[in-house]
Amino acid sequence: MSSTIVNHPIDITLPEWLESCLHTPPVDGAATEEDRKYYDTSLICRAFEFAYQLHQGQYRKSGEPYICHPIAVAGMLRDLGGSAAMIAAGFLHDVVEDTDVTIEEIEQRFGSEVRCLVEGVTKLSKINFKSKTESQAENFRRMFLAMAQDIRVIVVKLADRLHNMRTLEYMPDEKRRRTATETREIFAPLANRLGIWRFKWELEDLAFKYLEPEAFRQIQQLVSEKRTDREERLKKISETLRTRLAEAGIRCLDISGRPKHLYSIYQKMQ
Repeated sequence: MSSTIVNHPIDITLPEWLESCLHTPPVDGAATEEDRKYYDTSLICRAFEFAYQLHQGQYRKSGEPYICHPIAVAGMLRDLGGSAAMIAAGFLHDVVEDTDVTIEEIEQRFGSEVRCLVEGVTKLSKINFKSKTESQAENFRRMFLAMAQDIRVIVVKLADRLHNMRTLEYMPDEKRRRTATETREIFAPLANRLGIWRFKWELEDLAFKYLEPEAFRQIQQLVSEKRTDREERLKKISETLRTRLAEAGIRCLDISGRPKHLYSIYQKMQ
């Protein structure tokens, strides 16, 4: 493909947003502070290029190049509306732990803001979670929040955990269950506490998949079988609401609904 890093071709398929970023001119000197915060493509691209070089030759259990993981994490942070520093930290969140790069070098290359985010995620990754009760789990959640100092560290860590959960099938069974338990007891409640619902729902469903696989499959099948009927009912209700609102003189741009996620259905059935 056309993109290169230090005169070497990129040997993976990049998401469209990153491909575009690599070909976007950097923010000029006349840019406002707000533009630099969210649209500093130079910072984002430099972070990607550095991570790409450092993770060369490293592979995940799935067999894919390791760089695919930080790309996915950075993409989630971008989708959440994260700043350039957060996206850069998404690319760099594993380099201190998995390579010879020091946190001081991160600051030298990318500034103190990125350094603080990467350092915070690295510290959280070293916590050994062993919970037997809900009170212990709550203590761990509070410790996470206290250690992070900057709440953005938690958001980066949540994105990291979500992508790891999406690829958990490649891990040994014991590792899958331990990670799924951590996710349900620590990370999903943290996402809920921060109001990042899309992370919470997916984290819970993925943990459910590995902790109660038979119940997960049954509910997944039932939801799939009822999908057409559910969508038709939602369409009719939306049309009725739109008509009633129009009659009341209320202009409505859009009416939409969402299906309950699988773990939520499971909880209501208990």
